[in-house]
Amino acid sequence: MEGGSELVVRRINAGTKFRDFYSWPDEELDEMESTLAIQQFIQQKIRRDFTDIEGILELPMKVDVNVWNYEHLRQFCMQLNELCVMLQPVCNAETCSQMTATASWIFLCAVHKEPKECCAIDYIRHTLDGAASILNSNKYFPSRVNIKDSSVNKLPSTCRRVYRIFSHAYFHHKTIYDDFEGRTMLCHRFDRWVKKFDLITPDLLIVPLDDNSDNLSDNSDGDGYSTLINNSVIEAPNFKDDDGQYATVSEHSPQPNSVVEPDVEVEDQDSDEDDETTIRE
Repeated sequence: MEGGSELVVRRINAGTKFRDFYSWPDEELDEMESTLAIQQFIQQKIRRDFTDIEGILELPMKVDVNVWNYEHLRQFCMQLNELCVMLQPVCNAETCSQMTATASWIFLCAVHKEPKECCAIDYIRHTLDGAASILNSNKYFPSRVNIKDSSVNKLPSTCRRVYRIFSHAYFHHKTIYDDFEGRTMLCHRFDRWVKKFDLITPDLLIVPLDDNSDNLSDNSDGDGYSTLINNSVIEAPNFKDDDGQYATVSEHSPQPNSVVEPDVEVEDQDSDEDDETTIRE
């Protein structure tokens, strides 16, 4: 205690009730003396108002944009673990035998020696485990205060895979998605983040939100892949990654009108490119 000011102890002690968690005053970023300061600052802003997406994503002065994006991706992955837990009772090998988001495309799981199909819940687990492995890798991210430019190339491919978790939850488990999104606004924040920092091309953002509904068609195929936005039926389109990295079309899936026989190529898993199968028309 100095100058009569009260010492603030930012610690959750054993036995503290949940409603009393984080009951201390907010702290400015330049006052945080920790290598985890950026993570703590982001979490503080989320606790203050998780609906203030622009405020949460606003890059502070003197903060490196690569570090900022790295810490945000870590935070997204941590929060997505809750959605994974919520999905487990209803999303399993019987109900969701393939990782799909729309009626036309199946995603291959890239954590295996050769990309292959996984049931949706395994794909989600593998994706979050793979993201954690990359983001905690001493090879790519040896420091949390200085991110190498070469390591930044790992972020877009990880973002694309992580986003598919939102896509599957929205199109196949809408009630759970709505519950989770209503309490976190995580998909809205992720959508705005990848646009703001140009991490994913907008045409890949297929979950219908108010600011990306122009990416979707005006028709419904009647197979349960549509939703009402502003009193209009919106359906997710057929799509691929900007570098063609969506998986192959299943023989059991409706075939998109524009698809011809694909020339499938598997990327080198150690390269900076995405390591999933690609489709080239």
